Amino acid sequence: MDKNVVDRTRREGKSARAVKDVRHRLNSPRADAHEFERELLRSFAQNHINAAFLFPAIIIAVGIVSFQWLGLTMSLVWASLMMLAYGLFLLLCRRLVAVELSDVDPVLWKRRFMRSIPIIGMGWVALFLKPDPLEMSLNIQVMQFSVLLCVMALVAMTSYSIKFFSLMAIGPAALLLTLRFGVNFDPVSITMGAVLISAQAFFSVMGNRLYFNASTNLKNQAEKDQLIAELEMASSISEESRRRAEEANLAKSRFLATMSHELRTPLNAILGFSEVMVKEVLGPLNNKTYREYLSDIHSSGSHLLELINEILDLSRVEAGRYNLHEEAVYLDYLVSDCEQLIKLKAKNKGIKINKQCELDLPKVWIDERAIRQVILNLLSNALKFTPTSGTIWIKIGWTAGGGQYVSIRDNGPGIPEDEIPVVLSSFGQGSIAIKSAEQGTGLGLPIVQALIEKHQGAFELKSKLRAGTEVIITLPSTRVMEVMEPIGQESPSMTTPEPEKKRGRSLFESRKNRA
Repeated sequence: MDKNVVDRTRREGKSARAVKDVRHRLNSPRADAHEFERELLRSFAQNHINAAFLFPAIIIAVGIVSFQWLGLTMSLVWASLMMLAYGLFLLLCRRLVAVELSDVDPVLWKRRFMRSIPIIGMGWVALFLKPDPLEMSLNIQVMQFSVLLCVMALVAMTSYSIKFFSLMAIGPAALLLTLRFGVNFDPVSITMGAVLISAQAFFSVMGNRLYFNASTNLKNQAEKDQLIAELEMASSISEESRRRAEEANLAKSRFLATMSHELRTPLNAILGFSEVMVKEVLGPLNNKTYREYLSDIHSSGSHLLELINEILDLSRVEAGRYNLHEEAVYLDYLVSDCEQLIKLKAKNKGIKINKQCELDLPKVWIDERAIRQVILNLLSNALKFTPTSGTIWIKIGWTAGGGQYVSIRDNGPGIPEDEIPVVLSSFGQGSIAIKSAEQGTGLGLPIVQALIEKHQGAFELKSKLRAGTEVIITLPSTRVMEVMEPIGQESPSMTTPEPEKKRGRSLFESRKNRA
């Protein structure tokens, strides 16, 4: 389904056609075999073209040597005919290379090359028809043996792309020469004949192995081409998806920026006028139902304004446009301030708040507004889900890695384990929250996660059904301010005046009393 992201021009582009062609080659056995046969035939022809000067040199050298048993005239005739036959064969190879690979008919061209085998084979057979086997000297036998062995190796190395080509082209000559060597019943001649037969078998096996390796390499190359084409397609899809995501994100940012202003303006008017009417600033409202409606209007407007603010905060964080304004802050004092803000509401619900804080916690380098929002969101959630006469526990202290943490735990109904991912998602609310809790937006925890990640911290939610929920936020050790060691001995000029000492001590004592 991801491929639907790519537009029509990309779907029908070069990479898509390459993927289609390679898949067709690999998935269709007949097409696959024909395609590889075409490439093997092209390789066969190219090998002979590359060796175009080697074969004539061999023929000339053999013609010069062969006059010792054929005579000068016969040697010239043989060399001329072989050069002509090889020239026609080379012309056939060049014609194949000139044809487009997709237009090559492998059956037809293989048949053409096979028809040239008898001509080449008879030429080499004719070379060894003379002299009479019983009249051959050992020197002539050695020369014929050496010539045929060299030709056998050369043909095997250049003709492996067509199975059994070298065997059919040189095999008759090797068999003839072996029989002629065996007529003399000479151990040396018999040994040379056995070597020829063994060499022919060896080169045939090696040719088949080279043919198999070439076929395997072609198939591996085709698979690699498919992978490359698939990667190009995936890259095109990814690039197009990224472009569309950027456009969608830009459109979302513009929409939020516009709508935030357009919505806040009338909301502020609704909240202001409804508050004036609820407080009966301009005169009493004689109808009790109207006062209830105004309260509903005010609370609904406040909820909508809160939702807009949270959506904007979350969108800024997700877009990477939320800039931290960091400063050194005592984390325990920040938690105490947030506790004071919800204490009245907790008292009205009969909820008790217990706080434990480790002593002498140093300052942390954080965005005070962001962390304050995090703690207020967590405390508000705990207050929502804690039943009347319940308890909320707050802990502040050191982590094992040298950082600082804040833990907020309640004894509310808890969250089922399978609903935790839903609760942590944007606008997600658990089944218990929907049934029993106060009205919420479902954005509090996602905002908390995003702001803690901006501080390189960690967020952990633990909950058990009917046993309560605990949320732990952790700030890394890199954000904890290092406490400087006291100076051992101060100079008189640097000694703090007595009034300053008293004022510093009183400030410390006041902070200690607040903690």
